[in-house]
Amino acid sequence: MELVAIVIILALIEFIGFSLVVGRARVKYNVPAPATTGNEQFERYFRIQQNTQEQLLVFIPAILIAGYFSNSLWAALAGVVFILGRLVYFSGYSKDPKARSTGFGIGFLAIVYLLIAGLVGLVGALM
Repeated sequence: MELVAIVIILALIEFIGFSLVVGRARVKYNVPAPATTGNEQFERYFRIQQNTQEQLLVFIPAILIAGYFSNSLWAALAGVVFILGRLVYFSGYSKDPKARSTGFGIGFLAIVYLLIAGLVGLVGALM
């Protein structure tokens, strides 16, 4: 479970990094808080941050459950895939919103794996 905890910390650090990008973009593109619109590039960064936050809501419990009831090494590896998927998502979306699908898909598949592994492991523990 230590590896799972490290991956969760890395995912949260990534999210903080995305948040810092949004903060810098607010200044650069003159989008003062609480506004969330006003410049297309700012809106892309803001949406990346918000979507990542939405994904973390599912990712964190999924990796914890999979790590505890299934295999913590495989859960941690899936977590690394999720983090890399978020980086691909960031890179694609910040250049062109149409280019976000690959990164989103990578992260989504990692979460699906974690949910299935956690459910199978939990059901196995109940039997």
